[in-house]
Amino acid sequence: MRNIFLFLGVLAVSIPSYAQSNIQSDPRPEILVLGTYHMSNPGRDLYNMQADDVQSPKRQQEIAQFIEVLKKFHPTKIAIEADVGSERVAQEYSDYVAGKYTLTRNETNQIAYRLAKELGHKAIYPVDEDGDFPWQRVVNYAKATGRKEKIDALAATMGTVVKEQDDFLHSHSVLETFEYMNADAMAAKGVAFYYAFVPYGEPGDYAGSDLLAAWYERNIRIYRNIVTLIESPSDKILVLYGAGHLGWLQQDIANDASVKLRKLAEFTGQH
Repeated sequence: MRNIFLFLGVLAVSIPSYAQSNIQSDPRPEILVLGTYHMSNPGRDLYNMQADDVQSPKRQQEIAQFIEVLKKFHPTKIAIEADVGSERVAQEYSDYVAGKYTLTRNETNQIAYRLAKELGHKAIYPVDEDGDFPWQRVVNYAKATGRKEKIDALAATMGTVVKEQDDFLHSHSVLETFEYMNADAMAAKGVAFYYAFVPYGEPGDYAGSDLLAAWYERNIRIYRNIVTLIESPSDKILVLYGAGHLGWLQQDIANDASVKLRKLAEFTGQH
Protein backbone atom coordinates (compact mmCIF):
# COMPACT_ATOMS: atom_id res chain seq x y z
CA MET A 1 0.00 0.00 0.00
CA ARG A 2 2.86 2.37 0.91
CA ASN A 3 4.40 1.78 -2.53
CA ILE A 4 1.13 2.73 -4.20
CA PHE A 5 1.02 6.05 -2.35
CA LEU A 6 4.64 6.70 -3.26
CA PHE A 7 3.84 6.02 -6.91
CA LEU A 8 0.85 8.35 -6.84
CA GLY A 9 2.98 11.04 -5.21
CA VAL A 10 5.62 10.75 -7.92
CA LEU A 11 2.90 10.80 -10.57
CA ALA A 12 1.37 13.96 -9.09
CA VAL A 13 4.74 15.71 -9.34
CA SER A 14 5.74 14.35 -12.73
CA ILE A 15 2.52 15.16 -14.61
CA PRO A 16 2.75 18.96 -14.12
CA SER A 17 6.48 18.78 -14.80
CA TYR A 18 5.90 16.88 -18.03
CA ALA A 19 3.09 19.23 -19.04
CA GLN A 20 5.28 22.27 -18.43
CA SER A 21 8.21 20.84 -20.37
CA ASN A 22 5.88 19.84 -23.18
CA ILE A 23 4.51 23.39 -23.41
CA GLN A 24 8.03 24.79 -23.49
CA SER A 25 9.18 22.36 -26.17
CA ASP A 26 6.08 22.77 -28.30
CA PRO A 27 5.11 26.48 -28.26
CA ARG A 28 2.00 27.53 -30.11
CA PRO A 29 1.51 30.64 -32.24
CA GLU A 30 -0.39 33.32 -30.37
CA ILE A 31 -3.29 35.46 -31.60
CA LEU A 32 -4.61 38.59 -29.95
CA VAL A 33 -7.83 40.07 -31.35
CA LEU A 34 -8.32 43.75 -30.64
CA GLY A 35 -11.93 44.87 -30.98
CA THR A 36 -11.97 48.49 -32.10
CA TYR A 37 -14.41 51.32 -32.70
CA HIS A 38 -14.38 53.02 -36.09
CA MET A 39 -12.35 56.17 -35.53
CA SER A 40 -13.25 57.81 -38.85
CA ASN A 41 -17.04 57.38 -38.40
CA PRO A 42 -17.80 55.56 -41.69
CA GLY A 43 -21.39 54.89 -40.56
CA ARG A 44 -21.62 51.41 -42.09
CA ASP A 45 -23.18 49.55 -39.14
CA LEU A 46 -26.78 49.41 -37.91
CA TYR A 47 -25.68 51.61 -35.00
CA ASN A 48 -22.54 53.73 -35.03
CA MET A 49 -20.38 55.49 -32.47
CA GLN A 50 -19.56 59.13 -33.04
CA ALA A 51 -15.85 59.27 -32.38
CA ASP A 52 -14.18 62.61 -31.75
CA ASP A 53 -11.17 63.76 -33.74
CA VAL A 54 -8.36 61.21 -33.25
CA GLN A 55 -5.95 63.68 -34.83
CA SER A 56 -6.33 66.13 -31.97
CA PRO A 57 -3.16 66.48 -29.84
CA LYS A 58 -4.88 64.85 -26.86
CA ARG A 59 -6.00 61.75 -28.78
CA GLN A 60 -2.67 61.47 -30.59
CA GLN A 61 -0.88 61.34 -27.26
CA GLU A 62 -3.34 58.68 -26.05
CA ILE A 63 -2.85 56.59 -29.19
CA ALA A 64 0.91 56.73 -28.68
CA GLN A 65 0.37 55.47 -25.13
CA PHE A 66 -1.88 52.67 -26.40
CA ILE A 67 0.68 51.59 -29.01
CA GLU A 68 3.29 51.21 -26.27
CA VAL A 69 0.93 48.81 -24.48
CA LEU A 70 0.41 46.76 -27.65
CA LYS A 71 4.18 46.46 -28.10
CA LYS A 72 4.22 44.30 -24.95
CA PHE A 73 2.59 41.52 -27.01
CA HIS A 74 5.54 41.66 -29.46
CA PRO A 75 3.41 41.01 -32.57
CA THR A 76 5.23 39.52 -35.54
CA LYS A 77 2.36 40.30 -37.93
CA ILE A 78 -0.60 42.67 -37.83
CA ALA A 79 -3.88 41.75 -39.54
CA ILE A 80 -6.60 44.28 -40.29
CA GLU A 81 -10.20 44.56 -41.45
CA ALA A 82 -9.57 45.17 -45.12
CA ASP A 83 -10.16 43.03 -48.21
CA VAL A 84 -7.74 40.12 -48.58
CA GLY A 85 -5.01 40.98 -51.04
CA SER A 86 -5.84 44.69 -50.98
CA GLU A 87 -3.36 46.53 -53.17
CA ARG A 88 -4.49 49.80 -51.61
CA VAL A 89 -3.37 48.70 -48.14
CA ALA A 90 -0.03 47.45 -49.45
CA GLN A 91 0.59 50.72 -51.27
CA GLU A 92 -0.52 52.92 -48.37
CA TYR A 93 1.67 51.14 -45.87
CA SER A 94 4.66 51.11 -48.20
CA ASP A 95 4.24 54.82 -48.82
CA TYR A 96 3.80 55.49 -45.08
CA VAL A 97 7.04 53.71 -44.24
CA ALA A 98 8.75 55.73 -46.97
CA GLY A 99 7.35 58.97 -45.57
CA LYS A 100 5.07 59.59 -48.57
CA TYR A 101 1.68 58.92 -46.97
CA THR A 102 -0.21 60.92 -44.33
CA LEU A 103 -2.24 58.83 -41.93
CA THR A 104 -6.02 59.23 -42.08
CA ARG A 105 -8.36 59.07 -39.08
CA ASN A 106 -9.13 55.39 -39.80
CA GLU A 107 -8.18 53.01 -36.98
CA THR A 108 -6.14 50.81 -39.35
CA ASN A 109 -3.96 53.84 -40.05
CA GLN A 110 -3.81 55.21 -36.53
CA ILE A 111 -3.06 51.93 -34.78
CA ALA A 112 -2.01 49.19 -37.22
CA TYR A 113 0.14 51.26 -39.58
CA ARG A 114 1.83 53.18 -36.77
CA LEU A 115 2.51 50.10 -34.66
CA ALA A 116 3.79 48.07 -37.62
CA LYS A 117 6.18 50.82 -38.69
CA GLU A 118 7.53 51.27 -35.17
CA LEU A 119 8.13 47.51 -34.98
CA GLY A 120 9.88 47.47 -38.36
CA HIS A 121 7.30 45.27 -40.09
CA LYS A 122 7.57 45.01 -43.86
CA ALA A 123 3.84 44.54 -44.48
CA ILE A 124 0.31 44.80 -43.13
CA TYR A 125 -2.03 41.85 -43.69
CA PRO A 126 -5.66 42.44 -44.80
CA VAL A 127 -7.81 39.43 -43.81
CA ASP A 128 -11.41 40.56 -44.30
CA GLU A 129 -14.04 38.53 -46.09
CA ASP A 130 -17.39 40.12 -46.82
CA GLY A 131 -20.54 38.10 -46.37
CA ASP A 132 -24.30 38.07 -46.53
CA PHE A 133 -26.20 39.69 -43.66
CA PRO A 134 -29.89 38.85 -44.18
CA TRP A 135 -31.22 41.35 -41.66
CA GLN A 136 -34.28 42.30 -43.69
CA ARG A 137 -35.40 38.66 -43.76
CA VAL A 138 -35.54 38.66 -39.97
CA VAL A 139 -37.46 41.94 -39.92
CA ASN A 140 -39.91 40.64 -42.51
CA TYR A 141 -40.46 37.43 -40.55
CA ALA A 142 -41.07 39.42 -37.36
CA LYS A 143 -43.61 41.61 -39.15
CA ALA A 144 -45.40 38.60 -40.64
CA THR A 145 -45.71 36.92 -37.24
CA GLY A 146 -46.79 39.99 -35.26
CA ARG A 147 -43.45 40.50 -33.52
CA LYS A 148 -42.29 43.70 -35.16
CA GLU A 149 -42.16 45.56 -31.84
CA LYS A 150 -40.11 42.78 -30.26
CA ILE A 151 -37.55 42.72 -33.06
CA ASP A 152 -37.29 46.50 -32.95
CA ALA A 153 -36.68 46.37 -29.19
CA LEU A 154 -34.07 43.66 -29.65
CA ALA A 155 -32.23 45.67 -32.28
CA ALA A 156 -32.43 48.72 -30.04
CA THR A 157 -30.44 46.90 -27.35
CA MET A 158 -27.41 47.05 -29.63
CA GLY A 159 -28.06 50.74 -30.12
CA THR A 160 -27.96 51.12 -26.33
CA VAL A 161 -24.63 49.31 -26.14
CA VAL A 162 -23.17 51.55 -28.86
CA LYS A 163 -24.47 54.64 -27.05
CA GLU A 164 -22.81 53.46 -23.83
CA GLN A 165 -19.54 52.94 -25.70
CA ASP A 166 -19.89 56.38 -27.25
CA ASP A 167 -20.41 58.02 -23.85
CA PHE A 168 -17.48 56.08 -22.41
CA LEU A 169 -15.13 57.19 -25.20
CA HIS A 170 -15.94 60.86 -24.69
CA SER A 171 -15.01 60.72 -21.02
CA HIS A 172 -12.04 58.32 -21.15
CA SER A 173 -8.73 57.81 -22.92
CA VAL A 174 -8.19 55.65 -26.01
CA LEU A 175 -6.53 52.96 -23.89
CA GLU A 176 -9.35 52.96 -21.35
CA THR A 177 -11.91 52.72 -24.14
CA PHE A 178 -10.17 49.72 -25.68
CA GLU A 179 -9.96 48.06 -22.26
CA TYR A 180 -13.69 48.61 -21.85
CA MET A 181 -14.62 47.36 -25.31
CA ASN A 182 -12.35 44.30 -25.10
CA ALA A 183 -13.48 43.08 -21.68
CA ASP A 184 -14.78 39.51 -21.56
CA ALA A 185 -18.27 40.74 -20.63
CA MET A 186 -18.45 42.90 -23.76
CA ALA A 187 -17.24 40.07 -26.00
CA ALA A 188 -19.88 37.75 -24.52
CA LYS A 189 -22.59 40.36 -24.97
CA GLY A 190 -21.67 40.75 -28.63
CA VAL A 191 -22.04 37.00 -29.23
CA ALA A 192 -25.28 36.70 -27.24
CA PHE A 193 -26.86 39.46 -29.32
CA TYR A 194 -26.90 37.25 -32.42
CA TYR A 195 -28.31 34.20 -30.62
CA ALA A 196 -31.31 36.29 -29.59
CA PHE A 197 -32.46 36.24 -33.23
CA VAL A 198 -32.64 32.44 -33.47
CA PRO A 199 -36.32 32.19 -32.34
CA TYR A 200 -37.35 34.37 -35.31
CA GLY A 201 -37.96 31.60 -37.79
CA GLU A 202 -39.60 28.27 -38.46
CA PRO A 203 -39.19 25.26 -40.78
CA GLY A 204 -39.08 26.65 -44.28
CA ASP A 205 -37.95 30.10 -43.16
CA TYR A 206 -35.13 29.95 -40.61
CA ALA A 207 -34.63 33.71 -40.85
CA GLY A 208 -32.96 34.30 -37.49
CA SER A 209 -30.89 31.12 -37.61
CA ASP A 210 -29.70 31.98 -41.09
CA LEU A 211 -28.66 35.44 -39.92
CA LEU A 212 -26.52 33.93 -37.17
CA ALA A 213 -25.14 31.30 -39.55
CA ALA A 214 -24.18 33.96 -42.10
CA TRP A 215 -22.38 35.98 -39.43
CA TYR A 216 -20.58 32.86 -38.21
CA GLU A 217 -19.63 31.96 -41.78
CA ARG A 218 -18.08 35.36 -42.37
CA ASN A 219 -16.10 35.22 -39.14
CA ILE A 220 -14.81 31.69 -39.64
CA ARG A 221 -13.63 32.69 -43.12
CA ILE A 222 -11.85 35.68 -41.60
CA TYR A 223 -10.28 33.32 -39.08
CA ARG A 224 -9.06 31.10 -41.89
CA ASN A 225 -7.34 34.14 -43.42
CA ILE A 226 -5.74 34.93 -40.06
CA VAL A 227 -4.27 31.47 -39.40
CA THR A 228 -2.79 31.24 -42.90
CA LEU A 229 -0.46 34.07 -41.84
CA ILE A 230 1.23 31.72 -39.38
CA GLU A 231 4.64 30.57 -40.56
CA SER A 232 6.29 29.66 -37.26
CA PRO A 233 5.34 28.51 -33.74
CA SER A 234 6.85 31.78 -32.54
CA ASP A 235 4.46 33.93 -34.59
CA LYS A 236 2.29 36.39 -32.67
CA ILE A 237 -0.58 37.76 -34.73
CA LEU A 238 -2.31 40.97 -33.65
CA VAL A 239 -5.74 41.30 -35.28
CA LEU A 240 -7.42 44.72 -35.41
CA TYR A 241 -11.14 44.37 -36.14
CA GLY A 242 -14.51 46.00 -35.54
CA ALA A 243 -15.64 45.14 -32.01
CA GLY A 244 -18.67 43.20 -33.28
CA HIS A 245 -16.27 40.46 -34.43
CA LEU A 246 -14.37 40.21 -31.14
CA GLY A 247 -16.21 37.40 -29.35
CA TRP A 248 -16.59 35.31 -32.50
CA LEU A 249 -12.93 35.43 -33.46
CA GLN A 250 -11.90 34.77 -29.85
CA GLN A 251 -14.10 31.66 -29.86
CA ASP A 252 -12.40 30.44 -33.03
CA ILE A 253 -8.97 30.87 -31.48
CA ALA A 254 -9.97 29.28 -28.17
CA ASN A 255 -11.41 26.25 -29.98
CA ASP A 256 -8.31 25.76 -32.14
CA ALA A 257 -5.76 23.64 -30.24
CA SER A 258 -2.98 24.65 -32.63
CA VAL A 259 -2.92 28.27 -31.43
CA LYS A 260 -3.07 30.21 -28.18
CA LEU A 261 -5.58 32.96 -27.40
CA ARG A 262 -4.22 36.16 -25.88
CA LYS A 263 -6.26 39.10 -24.61
CA LEU A 264 -5.63 42.83 -24.22
CA ALA A 265 -6.18 42.70 -20.45
CA GLU A 266 -3.01 40.62 -20.09
CA PHE A 267 -0.95 43.62 -21.17
CA THR A 268 -2.77 46.44 -19.37
CA GLY A 269 -2.64 45.20 -15.80
CA GLN A 270 -6.38 44.47 -15.81
CA HIS A 271 -6.03 40.66 -16.16
